Amino acid sequence: MEKLIRYSVKKLLEASSSQLVGTEINIKGWVRTRRGNNTLAFIAVNDGSIVHSIQVVAELENFDESTIKLVTTGSCISVNGILVESPGKEQSVEIQARHIEVYGTADAETFPLQKKGHTLEFLREIAHLRPRTNTFGSVLRIRHSLAFAIHKFFNDKDFFYLHSPIITGSDAEGAGAMFRVTTLDPHNPPMNAEGKIDFTQDFFGKETNLTVSGQLEGELGALALSNIYTFGPTFRAENSNTPRHLAEFWMIEPEMAFYEIQDNMDLAEECLKYIIRYALDHNFADLEFLNKMYDKELIERLQSVIEVDFIRLTYTEAVEILIKSGQKFEFKVEWGIDLQSEHERYLVEKHFGKPVILTDYPRDIKAFYMKQNDDGKTVRAMDILFPKIGEIIGGSQREENYDKLLNRIHEMGIPEKDVWWYLDTRRYGTAPHSGFGLGFERLVLFVTGMANIRDVIPFPRTPNNAEF
Repeated sequence: MEKLIRYSVKKLLEASSSQLVGTEINIKGWVRTRRGNNTLAFIAVNDGSIVHSIQVVAELENFDESTIKLVTTGSCISVNGILVESPGKEQSVEIQARHIEVYGTADAETFPLQKKGHTLEFLREIAHLRPRTNTFGSVLRIRHSLAFAIHKFFNDKDFFYLHSPIITGSDAEGAGAMFRVTTLDPHNPPMNAEGKIDFTQDFFGKETNLTVSGQLEGELGALALSNIYTFGPTFRAENSNTPRHLAEFWMIEPEMAFYEIQDNMDLAEECLKYIIRYALDHNFADLEFLNKMYDKELIERLQSVIEVDFIRLTYTEAVEILIKSGQKFEFKVEWGIDLQSEHERYLVEKHFGKPVILTDYPRDIKAFYMKQNDDGKTVRAMDILFPKIGEIIGGSQREENYDKLLNRIHEMGIPEKDVWWYLDTRRYGTAPHSGFGLGFERLVLFVTGMANIRDVIPFPRTPNNAEF
């Protein structure tokens, strides 16, 4: 049999495919539905390239009955056929099948996706199969586009992609909730004279963990290459079972030498708008599907974000607005607190009606590396707040003064021996620099309109869940 050119479903459903009408082509994919009568079978085939399926029409007299019986929902097939104009309204073209080969069958009695209307909770239990649904196909295609857009944005701005380590001996955030990496026998670890585990006998000769952030290493790169970004997995061992928390997630963390806090805010706003615009330009069919099925305001919200200037105000000004709002919050608002999601969303969704960048947070609620303001009370931090999400970006101008940084490290009880290399960058050729962290899953959550962060990552890692 002559080998035909294989086309993706996306390519065939594009307007430009009209030039292929009347030619014999090949498609391969998975059957979404099969219906028909005694003479015709209408088979919807999807290959993951687009949310839509293409219709294959098979005249049953031209096929062995044994073959057609195997073409069930979930089966994988290859189809040779003539591309023709479709008389239906759903799509412009369809395929008149000449030959069908079944690669893999799917038992109609046991295939979990045989029926439609499964809940997202159920689909999380079969994460190995859920990418085959329209919902998760759309989410994963959008996730890919967002990741590509991030690399393109920074590459076009002459940033260098720095691979920060996944295994680290430092805790960038000072949170302490980290996953330990060790080769020691958990049942009989070596002990030192003080009765503690002797990590000098471990693989790395010291206590190590999975990273919570690539920022500190990113700063090292920026103080040599000027502009870098990291994009990699990070880990938090917090026992949280909320729709906003994962134990394993991805972070984008640019670091820029010679950037003041204003430059940092400008870059972050530009970056977010670029990425969202890219999704609107390249994934509109997926966004339309999610807009219809999950969030009726999704596309409108995405378009509104890229069309407005973000509001910029200080933490102190925000607290005053919240106190005077008359709104009843679960968590009391007063200067010095770490703002909760309900406070952030009030500012964005009700008071301003657009994204907000907050700056100059109290130093006591922020990390040791943030540049201290002259007032002695605040630091040059910045958080970008989005509708439905709350904080989507957190960043700051970094403290470049050696003495101030060292004093802050001592104040927070961080062992100097653990960050000597970080301090060295302030001892040798220090420079003003800034950076921020963008939680990738929070970004995907915002762009897709999904409600649970476990539904925007292929294989979620949460407490008691590492099955797939």
